[in-house]
Amino acid sequence: MNRDQILLLIFRGGTFLCLLGWAWTHFYWEGSYAVLVWNETTQGLAENWDDFVGSGADDGLVQRWLGVLAWLYLAGTVCALTVRRTSTYQLVPLLLSVVMLGVLFYAKYLGAQPQLPMLIEHGGQFLMPVLLVLGLKMGPRHPMVMNLAIIAVTLTFAGHGAYALGLWPIPSNYFSMTKVIFGWEAATTKVFLGVAGALDYLLCVGLLIPKLRIPSALYACFWGLATALARPVAGMSSELNFWGADHFVHEALLRAPHFLIPLYLAVFWYKPRKKSTGDLVSVTESVPDS
Repeated sequence: MNRDQILLLIFRGGTFLCLLGWAWTHFYWEGSYAVLVWNETTQGLAENWDDFVGSGADDGLVQRWLGVLAWLYLAGTVCALTVRRTSTYQLVPLLLSVVMLGVLFYAKYLGAQPQLPMLIEHGGQFLMPVLLVLGLKMGPRHPMVMNLAIIAVTLTFAGHGAYALGLWPIPSNYFSMTKVIFGWEAATTKVFLGVAGALDYLLCVGLLIPKLRIPSALYACFWGLATALARPVAGMSSELNFWGADHFVHEALLRAPHFLIPLYLAVFWYKPRKKSTGDLVSVTESVPDS
């Protein structure tokens, strides 16, 4: 497997896991669209509110459309694994998933009243299918693809860093996950988050400095994986049905771009050392005379 195939495999894996996580979210939790549905405009457009929203038995227009979105996300996961450079029809679900993710993240942004970090921290997930499509069409080592990957990582970690540093109110789940995993009190957690937030911004700068690019990408890969796994690690329990996997595993899956896009950058920038002729020993020189 050559490097281009490895890079495309990373894009495929990231897109597959991200869309699979959001497909499960829509099947199980119906997504975070309340702010787009529960407002005066939609109430005025709906002649019958019960027919529009539904009663909870998948009988409303909104609920039926959420079910459709779930299947569209699932179609995107299949296309992520099977799409080829010339597969025009398979590219359509992937591009549609970008639009759906954009609407979803905009709804989450509005639901956060609105907070800029909530919008930009989803940059990696939003751009993951775009990277796969561009990687197929232009090649995974095209400068445009690489620069877009840098933007994706920067947006994700800048958003997380803004919350961790307390530039915006720190989400309560940051404290609860740290409490469950490490057992730290709020004061210790706040210091830990501050250090993590500062490192988030340092790695964003490091991605632009040639000598620091690979270490920065590897740290982003490690921290992205750690924060993704923190959700099921903190939430799952043997006392829950299915150990709580149905509630928390998808939270790690949809965050796959947070560590796979940095992994792409690390592999992209890695240059194996070329052995000099002085390091090679001929067979005749290595075998002693009889």
